[in-house]
Amino acid sequence: MVTPKTGRLSNMPSNMPGPDAVQLAFDRVAKDYDRYAALEREVGSRLLERLTFQKRPPARILDLGCGTGDCSAALKRLYRKADVIGLDASRGMLGQLRRKSGFPRPLRAVCADYSRLPFAARTADLLFSNLALQWCRNFHDLAAEFRLVLKPDGMFVFSTLGPDSFKELRAAAGPDGIRGFTDQHDIGDALQAAGFQQAVMDSERITLEFQHFDALLREVENSGASTHFADWSGFIQTCRPMHDSSRNPERARAYPLTYEIAYGLAFGPEEGQPVKTREGDVASFSVDSLRASRQRF
Repeated sequence: MVTPKTGRLSNMPSNMPGPDAVQLAFDRVAKDYDRYAALEREVGSRLLERLTFQKRPPARILDLGCGTGDCSAALKRLYRKADVIGLDASRGMLGQLRRKSGFPRPLRAVCADYSRLPFAARTADLLFSNLALQWCRNFHDLAAEFRLVLKPDGMFVFSTLGPDSFKELRAAAGPDGIRGFTDQHDIGDALQAAGFQQAVMDSERITLEFQHFDALLREVENSGASTHFADWSGFIQTCRPMHDSSRNPERARAYPLTYEIAYGLAFGPEEGQPVKTREGDVASFSVDSLRASRQRF
């Protein structure tokens, strides 16, 4: 595990796709997404195991970038009394989530961008996000947004893609063909700068193997990962020579695709915990908390 450094505002990748492009891509693949989201399901199950660090049963859970709602449904099974809200910018994906919601375990769907959460301050006990934050343009702004809605001592647990993802495809895509991903150290720095407590990051690499190269391409496209390519259509047309060079010599007809998975866990700060900005540390308090503090003296 890696404990983040402090006191540093790092540069984030600036070549991420726009939110409209991501939304349209997921609207397009929503009906077939579950057939191709093997990696997302596996990482989601590993992320759910980390909830043993949850200090108390959460009353309200936000599943940020929930997709078709597999993790939302799993969270409802774990915490039956909790209000589980699946948030996603894609209406197509939320349509699939609603299919997984039922009378015994109802899920709520909210269509919104996770960088602009439509919730009141300090209303969530658990923020959960599985392989959705890799489309974030700036983790410093995002961490500050998440801090606003998370209750003090509430937990934020997430997974996202790291810089070593798609390494087998980068040579064919060219130096600017695949957009970059934020390093786990920079994510940890952003969490600590926003005042999150006990922020811890770690990572692992998961390699999927495909019998046919076309199957690899279908997996990338139908899981929405094609949005990380600057020109996915052009890449498909020029990547055919990769067949021989990308094959695993130890396994006949195996085409590998590596994902670096970064995991993060942090706890919401107490009110008044400073936020690091370029203008210095800034602490904020609600009027009610100041009044309550005054009454104690």
